[in-house]
Amino acid sequence: MALAASINKVLDGLPLDPEEGLELYLEAELPILGMLADRVRKRFHDDGIVTYIVDRNVNPTNVCVTDCGFCAFYRRPGHKEAYVLDDEELEAKIRGLKEAGGVQLLLQGGHHPGLKVDWFADLFRRIKSRHPDIWIHGMSPPEIVHLAKLGKCTPREVLRTLQEAGLDSMPGGGAEILVDRVRGRIAPKKASAEEWLEVMRQAADLGMRTTATMMFGTVETPRERVEHLERIRALQEECGVFTAFIPWTFQPDHTPMETEWRREGGGKATAAEYLRMLAFSRIYLHNIENIQSSWVTQGIKICQIGLGMGANDFGSAMLEENVVSSAGCDNMTTLEEIERHIEDAGFIPRRRDMLYRILDEENRPLPGTGVRPMGHGTVRSREAVS
Repeated sequence: MALAASINKVLDGLPLDPEEGLELYLEAELPILGMLADRVRKRFHDDGIVTYIVDRNVNPTNVCVTDCGFCAFYRRPGHKEAYVLDDEELEAKIRGLKEAGGVQLLLQGGHHPGLKVDWFADLFRRIKSRHPDIWIHGMSPPEIVHLAKLGKCTPREVLRTLQEAGLDSMPGGGAEILVDRVRGRIAPKKASAEEWLEVMRQAADLGMRTTATMMFGTVETPRERVEHLERIRALQEECGVFTAFIPWTFQPDHTPMETEWRREGGGKATAAEYLRMLAFSRIYLHNIENIQSSWVTQGIKICQIGLGMGANDFGSAMLEENVVSSAGCDNMTTLEEIERHIEDAGFIPRRRDMLYRILDEENRPLPGTGVRPMGHGTVRSREAVS
């Protein structure tokens, strides 16, 4: 009876509380979750459009001192494979991005102990002086916390400095699971859950838009997965900072925690588990307009299925990706394949920017498209689900 009541609540456009959400996540059959998620998606997006973005994920450095157990990408200072990207290499990557019709540079990397906020500010200024049309989507919340500690200042001061230098928006990386018990197991040196949320809160106060993410399948419980979504939803209700939510699964191969994790009975999340979380995210996050399906971790066919289970975005064409591929997950695709899979799923493919504005052939935003301004997230969500 309780499960039926929760299902009816979703159909009536009402948000679930954490206990209702947990029961729905655990007990509802996957087709039911998919149907509910698709219903919620249509309240936000009833035009049949599925979006994607053309960008490049560039990591300025792989040097990192946080020693996250789930990361196969980072190298300690002094390691023979450690690097800091030089200006010539970065310029070549940006030229390649523009030649492919890309509009956005995703910049995030390791917590380098020697690169302070001025280094990144100079980097952003150089990029903007040469390529004012490129949108810089960079610096996840843990990187902001790291730079604040290096500079003995506040995260807000770091954000303001980088924003003035050319930072346009911020990705939601480093969220993993926003529960400190989990973070203490897989990333004890990284920003806490509250620090991650506070950086996003400060970004919103400075007028910046961001995304929210979730990496699941490590040591968290189902209840902790729901707690993560609850914290994301509450912050969105507070300040409307997130344009989208992106869940993906832990890729264990070659990571520091792989051996111990497998010894303790860890198993890589299945496609069904991914689709369950994707659909549930759409249902639970009733105030976030865009949910992204991940072909990078799941492959393009599962990503396509996700379009019928709540997702309205195919993510990035991603001309470059180094973090997930370091863990042995090397799914690749082309713009033509992305558009074909969107069309074969019965949708209309459209390129977008970070603000979800639809772009014309010259990469100019079409008027009247995109997410609503901050401060209206709650109003938009209530209208959309009522």
